[in-house]
Amino acid sequence: MKIVYPLVFVIFFVASGCVQQIAVSTIGDIVDQGFPSILEESDLEFAEQALPANLKLLEVMLRSDPENRQILLLLCEGYSSYALGFVEDQDAGRAKMFYLRGRGFGLRILRQDETLARALDGSVDDLKAALNGADAEHVPAVFWTAFGLGSYIYLSLSDPDALVDLPRVEAMMDFVAKRDSSFYYGGAHLFLGTLYGSRPKILGGDLDRAREHFERALAINKGKFLMTQVYYARSVAVQSQNEALFDELLSTVEQTSIDVLPESRLANAIAKEKAKRLKQRKQELF
Repeated sequence: MKIVYPLVFVIFFVASGCVQQIAVSTIGDIVDQGFPSILEESDLEFAEQALPANLKLLEVMLRSDPENRQILLLLCEGYSSYALGFVEDQDAGRAKMFYLRGRGFGLRILRQDETLARALDGSVDDLKAALNGADAEHVPAVFWTAFGLGSYIYLSLSDPDALVDLPRVEAMMDFVAKRDSSFYYGGAHLFLGTLYGSRPKILGGDLDRAREHFERALAINKGKFLMTQVYYARSVAVQSQNEALFDELLSTVEQTSIDVLPESRLANAIAKEKAKRLKQRKQELF
């Protein structure tokens, strides 16, 4: 993997004590540019084995430059992506741990902004007000922090303490949808669609809003980011008991090549695996 060698090089510098922050900052740029090579990987087994080692190497780099936003963001995205792609379908408890770890790295970025730091310790209204004054440069950190926390909550629906943070996640994803709706292939709309489409109406579910968000995400990514169809089927189709929609969405995922979006082959390969598992559960879901 392209990303490994620069990181090993950094470890040498860290261990020898040579200009640590400069070395980490310089190589951080290379890492940032090299990380997409993992996202382009099509072999799931190879990616599953490569990601943990690379994430730990990033943590080694972070020790020499604890406020490095590049590394913090890669760790925030990386741990949540690893949990989603390779852990949650096998071990939800372990996945929750990784989601919280990813969220933690994201919060370290957001807390570098004094206004957001205060708002994160305040009420949901405080957070909304702070986000209203935030600009587009905050979008990546807000998105991946909310993704980690929201995914943890999704796996903890029976825990009232976890559900308390759901309005914060919604506020953060609303911010991303408004500031840069195209970020991560319409990821905020995908997330909000899942949020509104997975819950019964009495718990805040809203199938019409969910459909609007999913259709917006599909318009943004032109149907090429296959995780959109998987979660559309998993939430709206199941909640509305629409078998035809369920079959249509999963059939699209099955028939579409992962190369339709080369820069996200890994995500699309994971989507295909999730679609396969979801299809096998059809009799249980309908």
